Amino acid sequence: MSSDQDTISFPLLGGLRTRWSDWRLKSPASLLLSGSLVLLLGSAFVSTLNFVFNVVMARLLGPALFSQAAAIVTVLMLLSCISLSFQMVCAKFVARNETATGKTAVYHNMSRRAWQVGLGVALVLTAAQKPIAEYLRMPNSWVIAVLAVGIAFYNQLGVKRGKMQGWCEFTSLSWNYIFEAAAKLAIAVLLVELGYGIFGVVGALSASILAAVLMPAPHNHATAVDDGGACIPASFGEGIQAIVFFIGQVIINNVDIILVKHFFASELAGLYAAVALVGRLLYFASWQVVSAMFPVSAAAAEEEHRKAHVLGLPLLIVSALCATFILIVAIFPGLVMHLVFGEGFHSAQSLLSLYASSTALYALAMVLITYEMSRKIANTGWLQLVFSGAIILAIYMFHSDLRQVIVVQVWLKVLMLLVVSLPFLRSIRILRWKEVA
Repeated sequence: MSSDQDTISFPLLGGLRTRWSDWRLKSPASLLLSGSLVLLLGSAFVSTLNFVFNVVMARLLGPALFSQAAAIVTVLMLLSCISLSFQMVCAKFVARNETATGKTAVYHNMSRRAWQVGLGVALVLTAAQKPIAEYLRMPNSWVIAVLAVGIAFYNQLGVKRGKMQGWCEFTSLSWNYIFEAAAKLAIAVLLVELGYGIFGVVGALSASILAAVLMPAPHNHATAVDDGGACIPASFGEGIQAIVFFIGQVIINNVDIILVKHFFASELAGLYAAVALVGRLLYFASWQVVSAMFPVSAAAAEEEHRKAHVLGLPLLIVSALCATFILIVAIFPGLVMHLVFGEGFHSAQSLLSLYASSTALYALAMVLITYEMSRKIANTGWLQLVFSGAIILAIYMFHSDLRQVIVVQVWLKVLMLLVVSLPFLRSIRILRWKEVA
């Protein structure tokens, strides 16, 4: 592949391609904005494909069986904390290394660890398939074993995406997400239509992970500076910070579906899963902005962090996304549910705007937390983990109906946003005081 093709061509995103050769020519603000636009456009394709996947599965399986599929997907999301940790650490240290040799060394080291951890988690999941299936009221425990096949490759996918993210190959990263979503949709439709039911859905999840791992990625970085092999290795502390952050993140975003599946009848659990699916569109779009911010912030000089755009621009974009999304689902809740899921899910429309508000609160807190993590080992990840535990406890205590499950999450996320905002508000006051002085 020639040096002028260091990112995979993607027709609708081609005009926004971010290349390594442009890295030093762009300011952090312009790189962050272009990366955010690329990932947001890519996320639109991924969100569309995921929506089609969930809608088709909901229509083919019905609310009761769809709740089983949603529970399995949620188990995958919970386990994704490990894969996402590998991705974040890999992206951070690939971005920090200024040489091609250093970046490659980080990638290969993380890749070896990913295989070891992935296989270990897959074996544990297979061994624990029966108690997991019983807790989720799954009729057949072997669906957990089928999911474990994909989990064995999931961490390697995280490292691969972390490498692309660290190189700021945002178009290639988007293409990989899109390829995984497309493979999942195509394989799931085929297997469910052939009569494999829930096994077809789970098989498609595992197969799509493997497909994304095998998808070719750009290799040529001839324009990067190389000083003969200097490397900033990934640290153990960074890995712990990442795993703590993502454990908290996946619990906050997914444990409610698991608990609703446990506490409520299958029909109600299916309705809640549909509402959560709509709300997660906002989370997924916000995460793309964070993904663009993270390597830019990690590589930026200290004087750049004193400027508003490194943090202010992502906050502005995410705030606009949240406000627009909440407005749409508040004005047209019935239309959204009817068009997307059909008449069988119409009774859940009153929960849409409330769930979207819950997601928006977390999205804003997530921007602040990940910004701190891109610069140093921060305590906000542990704080998030504490709040994730509080959400579990609150849902166990208050679950008289689906609305109450969402309300307790809203109040806890309001408190979390206020707490993680305090250091930034304090920093702004100090800077203003210094300017006045």
